[in-house]
Order: sequence, then C-alpha cells, then structure tokens
Amino acid sequence: MTVTADPHGAPVQARPAAWAGVPADNQAGHGPASGHPGVEHGQAAGTAPEARPHPRPGHVVGLPEYGRCAVMGVVNVTPDSFSDGGRWFDTDAAVAHGLELLEQGADLIDVGGESTRPGASRVSEAEELRRVLPVVRELAAAGAVLSVDTMRARVASAALESGARLVNDVSGGLADPAMLRVVAETGAPFVVMHWRGQSVDMQSRAVYDDPRGTAAQVADELRRRLDEVVAAGIDPERTVLDPGLGFAKTAEHNWQLLAGLDRLLALGRPVLVAASRKGFLGKLLADGEGNPRPAAGRDAATAAISALAADRGAWAVRVHDVPPTADAVRVAAAIRGAAR
Repeated sequence: MTVTADPHGAPVQARPAAWAGVPADNQAGHGPASGHPGVEHGQAAGTAPEARPHPRPGHVVGLPEYGRCAVMGVVNVTPDSFSDGGRWFDTDAAVAHGLELLEQGADLIDVGGESTRPGASRVSEAEELRRVLPVVRELAAAGAVLSVDTMRARVASAALESGARLVNDVSGGLADPAMLRVVAETGAPFVVMHWRGQSVDMQSRAVYDDPRGTAAQVADELRRRLDEVVAAGIDPERTVLDPGLGFAKTAEHNWQLLAGLDRLLALGRPVLVAASRKGFLGKLLADGEGNPRPAAGRDAATAAISALAADRGAWAVRVHDVPPTADAVRVAAAIRGAAR
C-alpha cells in the first residue's frame, strides 16, 4: 500500500500499490502545475514529457481479478430505459439476454429494474423487486458474476441474498440512508457514483465552477463521498468509483471527465466508466440537420470510449452491446502489455 496525504484535510487514506505510479500532482487532485497542458514539474514547455506508466485496472476485493479492463454487460428489466426500454422487460427475455451477453464476452452482468435516464420517475420498491429478483436468481444459478443496479437498500439486500455480488448504486448510498449499512454488513463490493440528485430534475444541478475544471471538482466530491462510505464501515478495498457520466452533467462535462480520467484514478480506487449509448454520444454523432443519432447507433462510439478508458486504466466499462467492447478492451490490453 502507498499512503497519500489528502491536501483538503480529509483523513489520510492508504492507497493500493497498483496506483503508486500515478504522478504525485495527480494523486493530490491538482494535475500539472504549469499553465501548459500536460507539462509536469521540472519539464520545460515544448519538451517531450517522460513516458508515464499506465496505472493498472486494480482489483476489487470480493470479485474476480480480470487482469485487464472488465466488461460489464447491461440487462435493463424496465419498460422505459433510454437505450433498450421494454426489450428485456419479461423475465425470460432478460435472462436469455444476460446469458447471451456472457457468451459474447461480458465478465459481469449488471441487472437493473428502475430507469435512471434524465427525467425518469421512480418505481415502487415492490415493483423493482418483482422485476429484478427472478432475473438475478436465474443468472446467478447459471454462474454469472452479477451486479445489481439499485438505489434501494432492501432491493440490494434481496439481490445479494439471491446471488448478486456487487451493488451498483448510482446515488453512492445517498438516496437510501440504509444502503451503507446493508453493504457494510454483507461485505459486498460497492460502486460509489458521483450523484447530485434524482433523475427527474438532476440536470438542473449540472453546474461545475471549480477553476481547475470539471474532473477536479467531481474527483473532490467523490473523494469526500468515499470518505463517508468508508466511515460507515465499508471496506475501501471493496469500493469502485464512477464519475456518473450523464448524471447532472452536460455533454461538455462528460467529455471533460473522460479527458480527466487520471484525476479519478488518482483517488486510488478502481474506476467504472459507463458511457454506453448516452446522449452526449448521440449529440456528437448528430446528422447534418442536428438530429442526435439514435441510441442503438452509438455502439461504435461506445467501443471507442471503452478502448480509451481501458488504455487509461479503467477497472471496467459498462455497456449494452458487448461484442465490440469485448474486442476493444482486449486490444487495449495487448497494447498496454506490449508497452511494459
């Protein structure tokens, strides 16, 4: 382990040795000191920087060690998800889709029963349980490594009892005060996403004014939330960070977060990147009349982000269309391996 001081007064955290190669400036969350992008201390502007070692994807205690960026396939058991709403709403269809994603190269399957698209309303707890649990049970029985995508402690607890191994809470435990207790008591790995409120009005909170940039501000907010999660009794070695692309973020914020992924990696925990089919890709790929490309037409762009995130050291990428991303992360792993 490498001990890194927090310059903002938070408790000193032990950082895994896997991240010891990250430059000290980035570990502190401040990036290059010079006004020149990419120029580090002691490097004159206009000179080539020394080769920087890529951080490894890291390991999450309680989950398999993949040795490369993992692929998390998405199974939305919902009628209203932005990308595939209704296609897998039936239990049998959802299970069949999950098995297909595994055959296509997914390492984990993320099962969710509530849409978190911008503007979405919440479903009842009973309905979420009805949607999720049968799918989790059947996929777990088939040997899948499962994540449950939920903001509710009771749903998380029931899914873990049914065979899920990871809790992926887009609120980072903020939406349900009981969530952190459930995760701490079960010892389940936990995804802590950057979150600023429920989907119905979250875009009104997409304001980032830190002069260091969006990535620095999100990293600071995630650092503080991670401290709270650990203080609640959750093993830091079982945590994963997610920048929350598309959640209280504009398209520009999302691109800034992807460009600044090193700031999140410098927090010392594995990072999950969930860009798949999101609106900022549709906006980028708009046709000549400015109409965003439909969700199903964004998979090649998603695979491009997957390759870049994998090369930067992301622990996992969460995607709807597995085959192109499964290929992309393997290509990135081969290039990273050859560079060592």
